[in-house]
Amino acid sequence: MRALSHPLKLFRKGKIRDIYDLGDELVIVASDRVSAYDVTLPDEIPRKGESLTNLSTFWFTRTGHIIPNHFLKCENSRSVRVRKADRIDVEWVVRSHLYGSMWRAYAKGIREYGGMKLPNGLKMAEELPQIILTPTTKSEIGHDQDISRGEAIARGLLTGDDWRLLEEASLELYEFYRDAARRRGVIIPDFKVEYGRCRGTLIQIDEPPTHDSARFWAERYYTVGEQQEAHALDKEFLRVFLREWCGFTGEGPPPRLPQAVIDEVSKRCVGAYEVMSGNMQIEDLHLKSLPQVLQELGGEGKSPKI
Repeated sequence: MRALSHPLKLFRKGKIRDIYDLGDELVIVASDRVSAYDVTLPDEIPRKGESLTNLSTFWFTRTGHIIPNHFLKCENSRSVRVRKADRIDVEWVVRSHLYGSMWRAYAKGIREYGGMKLPNGLKMAEELPQIILTPTTKSEIGHDQDISRGEAIARGLLTGDDWRLLEEASLELYEFYRDAARRRGVIIPDFKVEYGRCRGTLIQIDEPPTHDSARFWAERYYTVGEQQEAHALDKEFLRVFLREWCGFTGEGPPPRLPQAVIDEVSKRCVGAYEVMSGNMQIEDLHLKSLPQVLQELGGEGKSPKI
């Protein structure tokens, strides 16, 4: 990895990224750390930082016509230089399918999301009648909370015009990501995006859809009513392992990961970039489902001893 040629001042150490201050610019270094349920796990994922950087660069260099973004250039295989911006404390979650936390809420009877009421009878992973935006607060401490347009304006986070512009930008970005992914045989059922202000201009910041910030499903294996993790290139494989086999959802000390799970998470991180860039197909990754991994560990579907 090429070393940076200038001294760096640590600006912020995040769960995954280390951010260094260059005055009007920042250098963001993507580590191999991995987080789930707002907790950084004790094990690292080989090549994760490199793959996040590659995929972020891939997207940012292709979407500036929709809304400007903070990307300036790659410094090395896991570092990018970006414009410094004042973050807007709203995270925009764009959803086209009923999955994850939204599915779990739907299964409990909740029907209204982002101002839209869903019909009864939808199944897990089913495509929604229309794309839904579910904005949340962006907090350094604790879990993010849903926030409405009126609440965001009342709190001084955004003006009405800003909200409308970012709402439109989020939907246009999703359409671009979705269409690019389809050409690679991938479905993007949801992703999150953040924005900031740089010299009075609203720009996209943080990261575009990656293994950490979006879901990537293999279109060839997509089945309504079933979990998609066996052939997915996102972090849900890890979340399901932690939740269903370790009983971990963010409370208490995080568990150590077996090497077989680390290997599968790494394959998905690397694969997200390699597949989206057209260098590989999902089948080339030889992904294993979680039950297959657990069987190899001797778990037979039960929580493995770690």
